[in-house]
Amino acid sequence: MLDYIASHEPTIRLSFFLGTLGTVGIWQAFAPKRPPSVSILWRWLNNFGVTFLNTLLLRLLFPILAVGLAATAVENGWGLLNLVELPVALAIVIAVILQDLVIYWQHVIFHRVGFLWQFHKMHHADVDYDVSTGARFHPVEILLSMFLKLVVVLLLGPPVVAVIIFEILLSSVAMFNHANAGLPGKFDGIVRKFIVTPDMHRVHHSVIRGEHNSNYGFNLPWWDYLFGTYCPRPSAGHSNMTIGLDEYQTDRKQSIFWMLKLPFVKR
Repeated sequence: MLDYIASHEPTIRLSFFLGTLGTVGIWQAFAPKRPPSVSILWRWLNNFGVTFLNTLLLRLLFPILAVGLAATAVENGWGLLNLVELPVALAIVIAVILQDLVIYWQHVIFHRVGFLWQFHKMHHADVDYDVSTGARFHPVEILLSMFLKLVVVLLLGPPVVAVIIFEILLSSVAMFNHANAGLPGKFDGIVRKFIVTPDMHRVHHSVIRGEHNSNYGFNLPWWDYLFGTYCPRPSAGHSNMTIGLDEYQTDRKQSIFWMLKLPFVKR
């Protein structure tokens, strides 16, 4: 089974991406949490246009991606997990959790370091919040994130399957928790103990600085609880909160070209 997953990685990842996109898209279409303020078709064309561009750039600029480097590390015995004898299942669990912790701190740093925030703010400048927001990141941020992933894989030496599972989780759960939808209150309270929910992460996209500097987790919510960055709900409520950044509230029709040049334009 593990060998099958490793050998069919591109197909499996694409299937999960399209399956999650379709499922979450239908969910938010039939049970929207908030009415859209901008054309959904316009936002999807531009937000997913950036996603397509990012995928192309990664393939062009990185001769080896995280999964390929993980395979090389296993073959050569590189990395911490290749230096100790562990059951495969335990090594996979440890690798997925540690990779998620790294992504949490990467997210925190992208908020707190001015130069990095210039690129990450493209994600936050979206004036609506739906599944396409979860795939909207500046190419420079994506390239920096991939470089960090490669460093982590080299140092950690995770099983190849662990890297594939983590990449699938990162993509799928990010689309889930950016859904313009929500789980029933009590059920949401249970689920967010294990996975970041839409109502939990939506707080992170508030215009209020203290709220968008909280709930950094994409997959696991534990890091926000542990490091004191958890905020249970927006002060204005999910229906009345303002999404985005104050300085871009008037820039509502955000084209792909607007997004790409955003970090380089002074306000």
